[in-house]
Amino acid sequence: MEAVHRVHAVAVSDGEIVASAGDAHLVTYLRSSAKPFQALELVRARDDLDDQDIAIASASHRAHPEQIEAVRALLAKAGAKEDDLECGSQDGRPEGRIYHNCSGKHAGMLATCRARGWRTEGYRLPGHRMQRANYADVAVAAGVEEMRTAADGCGVVTWALPLDRMALMFSRLDTSDEGRRVTAAMRARPELIAGDGGTDTELMRALEGFVAKGGAEGLLCAAGPDGLGLALKAEDGAYRALRPALALFLRQVGSELPDEFAEVAIHNSRGEPVGRLEASTNKS
Repeated sequence: MEAVHRVHAVAVSDGEIVASAGDAHLVTYLRSSAKPFQALELVRARDDLDDQDIAIASASHRAHPEQIEAVRALLAKAGAKEDDLECGSQDGRPEGRIYHNCSGKHAGMLATCRARGWRTEGYRLPGHRMQRANYADVAVAAGVEEMRTAADGCGVVTWALPLDRMALMFSRLDTSDEGRRVTAAMRARPELIAGDGGTDTELMRALEGFVAKGGAEGLLCAAGPDGLGLALKAEDGAYRALRPALALFLRQVGSELPDEFAEVAIHNSRGEPVGRLEASTNKS
């Protein structure tokens, strides 16, 4: 055994915790798991959106050609240009703001501002009406009045919440017209949310009725059928730990993922299998 990652997990249904592992009340930042909720105001503001637009606004894409084209299409609907994006460039990707993994969210915010008649400059800043609308949506879904905030990696606002409140949010995502529109788009276009191999994308492909969204520093949130909400957080921020942990935890709530979730092969640069990731309930 070369590394150990401790994962905290919680499941919520009908406002109550129905399963947990570790600290169900661990406080962390929502990061990109908030994107389906940040897309709610976009859906309210515009009636010209298709599944591609809503999915890419909810995505942390990998800059695949079809994902970049989806961002460009949403920018076109907003009457905006790549230079209007306030996410900046991202290390390890082609130069240009559109290649940032959050560019779809930013394009959605620009499209919202144009539809609402809000100024677009500074749409990412805490005092802007765009961010105030997002704050309100997150607070209502989480059932809180106030949240600690910080700047996310792409420059917009992110919010700190206990894991059980994040799970509660996702359990409620399908309860509004705009929320159902977001989840329908995510289910229809899972390849836009992350891409092949992404835990959230592959979860949506594997289990009918689920939607999922990962976030930086080892966070994954999901909504299942019948109002189930999930939140998992790798304490050390290791995103690779989430797939086997998710497979083990979902068994507690009656869902079974394929074997490739439960035991993840590790390969070296030659493509040879050299190890594996697997989850355990051992608390030592």
